[in-house]
Amino acid sequence: MGLAIEVLRGKGHVITKEEEEAATIAILLHDIGHGPFSHALEHSLVNGIRHEDISMLIMDKLNEEFDGRLTPAINIFKGKYHKRFLAQLVSGQLDLDRMDYLNRDSFFTGVSEGVISFDRIIKMFNVLDDDLVIEEKGIYSIENFLISRRLMYWQVYLHKTVVAGEMVLVKILKRAKMLAAEGAELFATPALAHFLQNEVTEADFFSSDIHLEMFTKLDDQDIFASIKVWRSHSDRILSKLCNMLADRNLYKVEISNEAPDPARVVMLRENTALALKLDDPDLEYFVFTDVIRNRAYDAGNSNINILLKNNSTIDIAKASDLSNLESLDKTVKKHILCYPRII
Repeated sequence: MGLAIEVLRGKGHVITKEEEEAATIAILLHDIGHGPFSHALEHSLVNGIRHEDISMLIMDKLNEEFDGRLTPAINIFKGKYHKRFLAQLVSGQLDLDRMDYLNRDSFFTGVSEGVISFDRIIKMFNVLDDDLVIEEKGIYSIENFLISRRLMYWQVYLHKTVVAGEMVLVKILKRAKMLAAEGAELFATPALAHFLQNEVTEADFFSSDIHLEMFTKLDDQDIFASIKVWRSHSDRILSKLCNMLADRNLYKVEISNEAPDPARVVMLRENTALALKLDDPDLEYFVFTDVIRNRAYDAGNSNINILLKNNSTIDIAKASDLSNLESLDKTVKKHILCYPRII
């Protein structure tokens, strides 16, 4: 964010010190509402509450503590600030968060396709009619950015192993919440126990401070510690799922363009029921289907506009000479079939 503001100031755009502070606060806090394991458990602990809404709630609470000093940052975060380009730096098709996580995740996973020249892209930033635009000479860097994002989704974020791990995590918490609702005794930190024992709706979350207080105490370790203890829990389903995750004996995942053959799903369910001695209702934890989606570029939502030499703009999908770039504007939907590796 500091580099982006420096570049835009160098091109004659007025950004005050107060606006710089507000934009920096907004980018630092925009994802603070993420719970343990980020997107994987976003709807497992609390029902139907987006992390962006929790981020907003936390920012509002901080604003009270700091006597309103976060108001400009909140307005930028909400897209209500009169300089639209500041909000686009925080959340948009070319926001600074994406610049950050693509390089970071490429580094830590060893997948080189996600490496982008973020500093070159930022140096191509400009503003026209209050909107963030990219100078024409930066078009190839943007093409690389969009293609890298698409590849990272299929090779990392939606990789079979990642999907399998996330699905086991989701099923573990689903089972734990069901057992807690039935009165079973479960080891958990106080913060995790709060969400296992209470069905917290969106209305509940925003009407009582106790839910946010407990949520902000949660991190990955709350989940990990419980899973280690639950490995020996008397409930066979919970114990099996926790051992699967801890031993990395994850689901077998098949990804296809078409929905799985229903007959094959039935066969897998029958084989799993026999192998694991499961009743029909419990099979949903081990054999199930789902859908995953990937959209590298949403042209209808905060377009990436290229600033031409005649001072007009054109959408990147139309400006690019790459024939496959327009296809990135389509949501790719794939079907997944998960089942245990014993089959």
